[in-house]
Amino acid sequence: MRLAVAATPSLACATLEWIQASEHELTLVITRPDKPAGRGKVLQQSEVAEWAAQNSVPVVKPVRSLELIPWLGDVDLVVTLAYGVILPENVLQVPRYGFVNMHFSLLPAWRGAAPVQRGIENGDKVSGVTVFQLDVGMDTGPIFVQDSVEIDPNENSGELLTRLAIGAPASLAKALTMIERGNSPIAQKLEGQSTAKKISKAEARINWHQEAKSVSRKIRAFTPEPGAWAQWKGARIQILRAEPISLAEPLAPGHISSANGELLVGCGEMTALRIDEIAPAGKRTMKANQWLNGARCQLGDFFD
Repeated sequence: MRLAVAATPSLACATLEWIQASEHELTLVITRPDKPAGRGKVLQQSEVAEWAAQNSVPVVKPVRSLELIPWLGDVDLVVTLAYGVILPENVLQVPRYGFVNMHFSLLPAWRGAAPVQRGIENGDKVSGVTVFQLDVGMDTGPIFVQDSVEIDPNENSGELLTRLAIGAPASLAKALTMIERGNSPIAQKLEGQSTAKKISKAEARINWHQEAKSVSRKIRAFTPEPGAWAQWKGARIQILRAEPISLAEPLAPGHISSANGELLVGCGEMTALRIDEIAPAGKRTMKANQWLNGARCQLGDFFD
């Protein structure tokens, strides 16, 4: 089949490389327009556009979805992965087989922008890849393939997303075979629907009054983006890895103990976290004990 791929982040590169090495023809890459980045606000193209340039694949960066129509007349199927645009019906109908989307959850669970993050935050044990026929709804189309993946209790959303992205081509291969054979996708179930709304930086601020297991899940869910954070003496500090622990003497929520060189922080319901990795504002990621060496914590100090 003649395929186009609509995507933006580097998570799509494993799928792009698989298509290029397969019996299918990668005819076009579709991605978001260049955006200003850095202090100088220099225009920068997406990671997918960089891949296309390095691999001599034509790329188009439409400002409006209707601009895609002239590009899709000789395309059999468009594969989307984290493209970030809801496409109208008249665009979806142009390719011979329409569009399929690769979504990193087991739909209908976690429809929306942050499925992996919301799954980890919720304490889910399983995630996966769903390949479905794209329609005008938010991740509502009928399903070709679903492959499940167990969530490691210690991995963060960036690590799980990487695993899912690496495994996604195998799911896509099965879906393409079904399409070529004329197999129809199956409508999504009515039960088990949930929404994975985008995560704001404000939401990623740690609430130390929550129970430690909940705080730990949020840290994993919001790492690396947008980053779980707190304030330390008026400056933002990012918490990257932490583990719930038991303490003989409870700590007040947010309050710090540096017993035995470990960074311990009190949480709600008389629980606590051991912080393992931390990133002060403007500094590199470091082990918590390294941070303690320079922080000079005193009795009564706390994260806000």
